[in-house]
Amino acid sequence: MDFQLNEDQEFIRKTAREFAEKQVKPTAAERDEKKEWPAEIVKKMGELGFMGVAVSEEYGGAGLDYVSYAIVIEELSRVDASVGVIASVNNSLVCYGIEKFGTEEQKREILTPLASGQKLGAFSLSEPGAGSDAAAQKTIAVRDGDYYIINGIKNWVTNGSEADTILLMAMTDPTKGHRGISAFLVDTHQPGVSVVKVEDKLGIRSAHSAQMAYDNYRIHKSRMLGEEGQGFKIAMTILNAGRIGIAAQAVGIAQGAYEAALEYAKIREQFGQPIIQFEAVGFTLADMATRIKAARMLTWHAAWKKDRGENYIADASMAKLFASETAMWTATKSIQVHGSNGYSKEYPVERFFRDAKITEIYEGTSEIQRLVISREIAR
Repeated sequence: MDFQLNEDQEFIRKTAREFAEKQVKPTAAERDEKKEWPAEIVKKMGELGFMGVAVSEEYGGAGLDYVSYAIVIEELSRVDASVGVIASVNNSLVCYGIEKFGTEEQKREILTPLASGQKLGAFSLSEPGAGSDAAAQKTIAVRDGDYYIINGIKNWVTNGSEADTILLMAMTDPTKGHRGISAFLVDTHQPGVSVVKVEDKLGIRSAHSAQMAYDNYRIHKSRMLGEEGQGFKIAMTILNAGRIGIAAQAVGIAQGAYEAALEYAKIREQFGQPIIQFEAVGFTLADMATRIKAARMLTWHAAWKKDRGENYIADASMAKLFASETAMWTATKSIQVHGSNGYSKEYPVERFFRDAKITEIYEGTSEIQRLVISREIAR
């Protein structure tokens, strides 16, 4: 692996950094406080190619690699993890799934507007009784001629309340367990699907996560992704790629928290000198920088292996596990460096702290990542 970013990767890093600083950062705290969906920012991300970074140009994407995708998500999340996850869901949980498993018609009619940012996608697997046990689906899709009738409740659908297309997992044959799950490309503008509520969350509050209901929702068989019974396999394949995005999000959160702590430590004086001069603070910052670099390298390595077509399942889980725990640790230590000021909303570190926690939970908890890694290394 070449640790030097190529010309395209460096260009998109600079572009994403400039966009994040000028367009995202100024409103991040206010949007977090108000749970305000960043509609204009999402639109601009689409115009810049951030909503389909690794999707082929043929289908409306930027045509770049997964390392570039990880860089974009990190740079966005460095100032606002909400914006980072909105882009991550559309990129790796929706666009990647359609490009990998979709028909040519689905790619042209559904993927292209998603990858180009004209429309927005969401991914829907979790249910009230199906979190880590993703196979315990209760949402049912019953065949009715050329259509399926879907009924059920879905939880934690990030982007769901704003999405045009939802990549939905539903049970088409309950007698087959996880082999009876199928994937559908739901058009949210059709009757029968509704938002029950938008969750009032601890963190990433500007990215809306919805509980959604399906009440006799009719969907044509042409909008099934893959074949009947392939849904669980599709979901797991998508989540493997998605973990690279969440790892990158976690690295971005950690980087933002570290930079805030470093800046504060240089200007905050106690006992007649900047607190960075005290070993307790200086060593903490040194540990932050070291852990973040390690998390970034794990993330880039997983993305690099994916780009090369190699098995990256364990690598993605390692990156997601380590980066998410690094984000939580770094944000906690950043608050400690700030002292009582770190507990105030006047400083961004309390938001980084709240945002960091979810990276240890969604797209597979840390416990699930350890399970995946242990299974992969035992092969």
